[in-house]
Amino acid sequence: MAVIYRVNMTDLSVRSEAPGPGYLETGGRGLTSALIAAEVRPTCHPLSPENKLVIAPGVLTGTGAPCSGRLSVGAKSPLTGTIKESNSGGMGAIAMATLGIRAIILEGKPADRGLYRLIVNTEGIQIEPADELAGLGNYETVGRQYEEFGDKVSCLSIGQAGEMGAAAASIAVTDVEGRPTRHCGRGGLGAVMGSKGVKVIVIDPRGGHRPKPADVEAFKRGAQKFQEILKGHPLTGEGLPTYGTNALANVINQAGAYPTRNFSQGQFEGTEAISGEHQHDVILERGGEIAHACHRGCTIKCSRIYVDENGQYVTKGPEYETIWAHGADCGIDDLDAIARMDRLDDDFGLDTIETGATIGVAMEAGIIPFGDAEGAIGLLEEVGRGTPLGRLVASGAEVLGKAYGVSRIPTVKGQSMPAYDPRAVQGIGVTYATSTMGADHTAGYSIAANVLGVGGTVDPLKPEGQVELSRNLQIATASIDASGLCLFVAFAVLDKPEAMDAICDMFSGLLGREFTADDYLALGKATLAREREFNRAAGFTAADDRLPDFFKTEKLAPHGATFTVSDEELDTVYNFVGE
Repeated sequence: MAVIYRVNMTDLSVRSEAPGPGYLETGGRGLTSALIAAEVRPTCHPLSPENKLVIAPGVLTGTGAPCSGRLSVGAKSPLTGTIKESNSGGMGAIAMATLGIRAIILEGKPADRGLYRLIVNTEGIQIEPADELAGLGNYETVGRQYEEFGDKVSCLSIGQAGEMGAAAASIAVTDVEGRPTRHCGRGGLGAVMGSKGVKVIVIDPRGGHRPKPADVEAFKRGAQKFQEILKGHPLTGEGLPTYGTNALANVINQAGAYPTRNFSQGQFEGTEAISGEHQHDVILERGGEIAHACHRGCTIKCSRIYVDENGQYVTKGPEYETIWAHGADCGIDDLDAIARMDRLDDDFGLDTIETGATIGVAMEAGIIPFGDAEGAIGLLEEVGRGTPLGRLVASGAEVLGKAYGVSRIPTVKGQSMPAYDPRAVQGIGVTYATSTMGADHTAGYSIAANVLGVGGTVDPLKPEGQVELSRNLQIATASIDASGLCLFVAFAVLDKPEAMDAICDMFSGLLGREFTADDYLALGKATLAREREFNRAAGFTAADDRLPDFFKTEKLAPHGATFTVSDEELDTVYNFVGE
């Protein structure tokens, strides 16, 4: 029996309800955005009792569908002021699905400013005081939960950044080993969780049952076909398991799109030292692990376990975006230093993209010089201590940049850009500018066609075709986010039409009715339409769907490129809304 739990943190009560008719065949981002759009006043303050935090597994999560363990968390973002969905792997989503939970909605705000933990199991949700966890990082917080509840639980938690209401605060989700290494990072949703007084959510799936497809055999056929396609594709079957997401470093650097020293250059001379290939060799030499799954049922296994010179665990990955943000964007080419920063980000509960970009802006401001790895680590430690400078770092690149009078601040709607310069990859610039989420590469990953030649080819340096590319990818991505599938399955879907057939077969088997590609894309269109309307009501206009001016005026080496997609073209991205 599917259930939605409403946890009222004002009166510390819990209420369960069956999903309404409009929520029965959606999940993940589709459900979080639908609930936020329906129930949250768009102009409310993100840290007020009026905002809500919605946590939802995807439609396919827990069914045994390959790579379907993604978790969506939604709210009005304290970083962007827009509606927000932040997405993570780890075991939390599968644990929720095993208990039949379609969503947990955190409402209100405790009057006593105390901290609480939620215990989620087959009996429902219990709210317990947790002031003893105040000021702890994610590693110690979840470590205490595992000591008490055993190794079968999963945890969602916040670190010091979430407690202080920092706009770059993340929500940690524990991985297969019970470590808080997977993060709903973007948009500061950890601050929203902190504003609700919730330090940790412990999910105990024991005694629960995985969702059962209406047509088990049809579902199995689709899942088997999908798994074979993923294993047979060169990226999802070989490249990502072997070299992880950081396989992109050399590729993007060669394309002249690797943002360096706060987006002042498109290539970094130290790329090889922080590349996926070098990272792979270091991990194996030290006895770490490659081809690591962040949740059970992942066949891509793009994660890895990074260890120090003595073979001791340091952190997961680190992933491509994290290595870029703390590496090339800061002029740092030391993998060990970057791994230490990743560990600190995870412990304090910080979005690694936002935080690395903020350190890059701090270097631009002259707080520390570019290339100063120890200085960068010192800035992160300021966050853990809660100093004024640490709070600025945890507030994101735009806030820190404005405080220090920096003119080159690479943000859209207040959110930092990830590891692709939009001057050298024009399609990703369209996505950054127009996404409902602020600058976000995952919202419409044009790198596939612009650089990798996946799903066709669109010249990355020319404006032609970029709007259509971004539009189609934004729709498809919103559908993937609703399904609970990992975004990386899109590589196989874009190249092999039968992959989409397999996804539809899984949906059909699960729901017990015919489910077509049009139905699948309708999930994405409906989600984007709701998000656009929320943002419009919150006060966002076409003027907010723009890149910072320096991308139009400062030429990027080595191509001498600027961003040339016109404002008029950007304004047509969402012309499908209202169809």
